[in-house]
Amino acid sequence: MPSQKVLEQKQQIVADLVERLNSACAGVIVDYRGITVVDDTKLRKELREAGVEYTVVKNTLLKLAIEKTELNGLDAVLEGTTAIATSADDYVAAARILCKYADSNKNFTIKNGFLDNDVIDVDKINGLAKLPSREILLANVLGAFNAPIAAFARAVQAIVDKGGVEATEAPAEEVAEAPAAEEAPAEAPAAEEAAPATEEAAE
Repeated sequence: MPSQKVLEQKQQIVADLVERLNSACAGVIVDYRGITVVDDTKLRKELREAGVEYTVVKNTLLKLAIEKTELNGLDAVLEGTTAIATSADDYVAAARILCKYADSNKNFTIKNGFLDNDVIDVDKINGLAKLPSREILLANVLGAFNAPIAAFARAVQAIVDKGGVEATEAPAEEVAEAPAAEEAPAEAPAAEEAAPATEEAAE
């Protein structure tokens, strides 16, 4: 029978895995069979630089950890060699990096994974891998919000320039319409004469 020390170590590993699974927004489980030491080092480096935690785990310990989470069904693929990659705040990094590696290494396969508390299959992971990086997604979101904010700032400045101090006493509803001013002709005297703006919502 395993010693008390070994049991405590295994219990700690399971506890750490439970916390990791619960705090991750996304994760991917892979069969790393056939990967060389050199390739493994490169892969780990790329994952680490992307903020992804990647570790080889024993199936029995990962299964015990999964049982303490809401990820029912994630343990259905726990056979053979197993490694898990998780990210706390990036939904696509692990899938993108691991799927790219699996495409060029036939012995390295994606088993399944999860998104928030939903277990996803290989097809969905492949779809996830095709999404833009977190940085690009954030840039797109910020770009969508920056446009009306910039328009609002220009409209307020136009009101001040046209009406002087008295413009600051304009009714609140006129200020609310200010973002539309960016599409109005330059000579428009006030924000309410501007054409309606189209705001495009922002993976």
